[in-house]
Amino acid sequence: MNNIIEAVEHKYQAQGQLEFQVFFNDRVSNDFNTLFINLPPNRKYFAAAVPGSFYGRLFPKASINFIFSSFALQWLSKLPQEVCDLNSPSCNKGRILYANAPKEVGEAYSAQYAEDMEKFLGARAQELVAGGLMALLIPGRVNGTLPAQSSLGPHFQPLESCLVDMTNEGLLSKDKLDSFNLPIYSPSSEELEKLIEKTGCFDIARVEEMHQNNISVLTMQECRAGLEGIIKTHFGSEILDELFDRYAKKIAGRPPLSTCDGIGIALFILLKRKQ
Repeated sequence: MNNIIEAVEHKYQAQGQLEFQVFFNDRVSNDFNTLFINLPPNRKYFAAAVPGSFYGRLFPKASINFIFSSFALQWLSKLPQEVCDLNSPSCNKGRILYANAPKEVGEAYSAQYAEDMEKFLGARAQELVAGGLMALLIPGRVNGTLPAQSSLGPHFQPLESCLVDMTNEGLLSKDKLDSFNLPIYSPSSEELEKLIEKTGCFDIARVEEMHQNNISVLTMQECRAGLEGIIKTHFGSEILDELFDRYAKKIAGRPPLSTCDGIGIALFILLKRKQ
């Protein structure tokens, strides 16, 4: 955030001292007190929190000049219903993500992502002033690949393996595993550009694919912090310690993920609100 503030100050330094109001958004359940405690004490902006889903409106019309979203838009608003329907060709039994699943599973995730992005872009279009900017950082996949070739697969394979092991040992029911999928999706830049153009509210100022060479496997602490809530809701709290103890052992000594693992890319998109 400080880098963004400094960049704006540098660009408009001839206008004298500027004042900045920064709004932090997260789920209603987020502990915003922890956020505020850890903000730099010498920050050059006024800070406030706005709880709620970013797939709906968060601010008054034409009230925001700049929006920045960093590695949040991979989260879907909900899981596609058909992936847990045993009678559907999109059913994703025995897996927790659509990576390496039948193409119908990937297509179901892709359709849900398109629906969510339409809502996200529509809400932000109302909140941004004319000419306002929006910068997005999103985990992506290479153009020309199918949704089921998701680059997120290697990141969550160890967790999936732990859940499968616990199911095979009778610690979890097969029905519970088959009905659990992570509501996460990684688009290609072409896919994302088409969704943006469809809304008709933004000009695409820049699209950049940032290839990642080596990424550390998610630590137990990172995995638990990000996924404990959704796992607890589905499986119950009693499995958490056992699951993440197994996860820590599963990843012990694993080398960083590389391009050979299909870890994919990060997408940077800069959008400008049309006049």
